[in-house]
Amino acid sequence: MAHIIEGIRDAINLLLSFDKEIYGIIGLSLYVSLASTLISGIVAIPIGIVLGIKSFPVKKAVIRLLYTMMSLPPVIVGLVVFLFISRNGLLGNLRIVYTPTAIIVAQVLLVTPIIMGTVYAGARERGEEIQNVAYTLGANRAQALILLIKELRVNIFSAIVTGYGRAISEVGAVMVVGGNIKGHTRVMTTVIAMLKNMGQYGMAIAIGIILLLISFIINSILYKLQQGD
Repeated sequence: MAHIIEGIRDAINLLLSFDKEIYGIIGLSLYVSLASTLISGIVAIPIGIVLGIKSFPVKKAVIRLLYTMMSLPPVIVGLVVFLFISRNGLLGNLRIVYTPTAIIVAQVLLVTPIIMGTVYAGARERGEEIQNVAYTLGANRAQALILLIKELRVNIFSAIVTGYGRAISEVGAVMVVGGNIKGHTRVMTTVIAMLKNMGQYGMAIAIGIILLLISFIINSILYKLQQGD
């Protein structure tokens, strides 16, 4: 209990101190998580809808692969990305290892299947029905697609929130490709892991409280947008 009280006190002091390093860590955490969620959403939402409403010969195999990707261990994803972008890797000439860009790439690979799978589940259940209603009312393909997206907005919102939660809470892949370099690739989750190993539990709890607060604010904004308030 003493650690929790100390953590709350440290969290308040950290926020009020306007420490440049702390706010840099918070800013980088928000940047990489929101960027990866946005990129993943742009890619995954349309594909998830198409998978839900269209039939094609290898669809079952694709869906199995999608569900497998949704449960990939983050450390494995981080290792694969690292092997590709390391100096001797296939994409080593890009020189993005141990950079925020590498973190975004790893998070996109983790988040995209989650968003895609959630959207697919919603489109599979209601997509055909929504399309039939749209065509019955005389809608063309574009209008039917717009109606489909509108009716699936709760599923899309849930997918985005779930994907963002995976991105902002990621440690393993971020540590592997980012290296937790001070002032460069250090984010809140890797700081918490580092402080825990150092035995600085009060500071770790403080950063954790800040992380939860930020997640609550972001999710509240997304909820407001989804409700149209």
